[in-house]
Amino acid sequence: MAVFGSIWEDIKYSFRMGNMVTRLAIVNFGVFVAVNLVKLTLWIANGGYGIPDYFDDGLYFFCMPAQWQTALFHPWGFFTSMFLHEDFWHVVNNLIFLYLFGTIAGDLIGNRRVFPIYLMGGLVGNVLFLLSDFWMHYPIPYALGASGAVMALAGAVLILAPDYRVMLILLGQVKLKYIVLVMVLLDMVGIAHNSNTGGHIAHLGGFAMGVFFVYQLRDGKDLAVPFNNLFDRILGWFSASKRKPSPPPRRPQPAMKTTFGNAKGNRASDTNDLSFQEKLDAILDKIKQQGYENLTTEEKDFLYEASKK
Repeated sequence: MAVFGSIWEDIKYSFRMGNMVTRLAIVNFGVFVAVNLVKLTLWIANGGYGIPDYFDDGLYFFCMPAQWQTALFHPWGFFTSMFLHEDFWHVVNNLIFLYLFGTIAGDLIGNRRVFPIYLMGGLVGNVLFLLSDFWMHYPIPYALGASGAVMALAGAVLILAPDYRVMLILLGQVKLKYIVLVMVLLDMVGIAHNSNTGGHIAHLGGFAMGVFFVYQLRDGKDLAVPFNNLFDRILGWFSASKRKPSPPPRRPQPAMKTTFGNAKGNRASDTNDLSFQEKLDAILDKIKQQGYENLTTEEKDFLYEASKK
């Protein structure tokens, strides 16, 4: 039991201290483990003669329904389904790409934008899955998995750093744009062959959401702001009883120009802020032209610190 206690403490520490990609990975894999532990328990309780039908009913309760009549009284499925996996290779595949795309997105546009992109991609994918059933009439009346949400991160990094190079086994260094575009092509082929059509439509919907998010960000419209404000408010409710007295108000700092538009403030950025922005823009241009791996250690450290602002 001491071993399991140690593992649990490690998980709690990683969740508390890790970035958003780590937290999303822990939640997704934790739900996968819980689902399969329940499945194993029911199989043992049934004497090894299969899984009772009510397991599927319980799983379906948290999935995304295909029929609008069910979804109308099952709204939580829009959210819970994007954290739910039953198959091992399904969750492993999604976690690998979550780590790849989520880490790059967090480095380039900040850790606080990763979860909003994930969430919006999953929601758009689920909505398209629901709408497409009107003319497809899927034989499996539900969807589950984080693929649409992960594809949103893929779409975001495709626009942010298309020439970023990733080391792949057997293939060597491959530019990010080719990895993402192959994934999109596979979804299109799946739709053409009527193979998991609803799932592939959801993937493409998530991908489109990620692309749209970055273009909006470049126009100075940060779609992550309302989500983060809501999350902060919810977390504030839970931590209100533990909150310490607030320190005296600090003198307002000058507004800083961001990579994808000017932050609005009462005063213009000072010389130091301008220097910071120019250096950040130069690094992002270098990533686009030469790839992330060609950055110096100093440039990577600077980009990491900038992503936390």
